[in-house]
Amino acid sequence: MLKRHTISIGHAVDGLRWALKTQPNYRIHITLSLLAIILGMLLKVSYLEFLIIIFLITVGLVIETLNTGLEQTTDAIDRKIREDIKIAKDVAAAAMLIYAIGSFIIACFIFIPKFF
Repeated sequence: MLKRHTISIGHAVDGLRWALKTQPNYRIHITLSLLAIILGMLLKVSYLEFLIIIFLITVGLVIETLNTGLEQTTDAIDRKIREDIKIAKDVAAAAMLIYAIGSFIIACFIFIPKFF
């Protein structure tokens, strides 16, 4: 039983490495996340604000990971331009866009008051 979990974790780590190595948006997300953490420490955000920042980062990485997985899956099905696959990719990308906009707004509420 433990061996199965170890193997599953290994596959997850492989997926994470692949995403970091091959996906520019993933690297951008990691960079901005580190910037938010550093800024949070420098500006001494509250414990609750820091938890919110960590939560936003985590969920954003999850959505980006699922989006990347969906893109790879649809590419494996067919590399030709197909309307159904385009819609699937566009909707998954829209999920990340909506999340990024919402996260940016929340980050503004946390960080902007710290500058004044």
